[in-house]
Amino acid sequence: MRPSIRAKIVKVCEAKIAVKGNDVGVSFYAFFSNKNDDPELLMEVAQWWIMEMKLDHFEKARKIISLV
Repeated sequence: MRPSIRAKIVKVCEAKIAVKGNDVGVSFYAFFSNKNDDPELLMEVAQWWIMEMKLDHFEKARKIISLV
């Protein structure tokens, strides 16, 4: 994944942890707006999340930070 989305993933996960605590879960949709304005980036993250990492729909934010 490109460095810009890696940084955004970490930032979003850290923000969710700050609000909801260490056990908060996220899906890869959490890193995108509700608009499909960058389908290539969405597919890049989906490929990493589903095919490479074999993650479930929701995963703990702390786990995602460690994988990124």
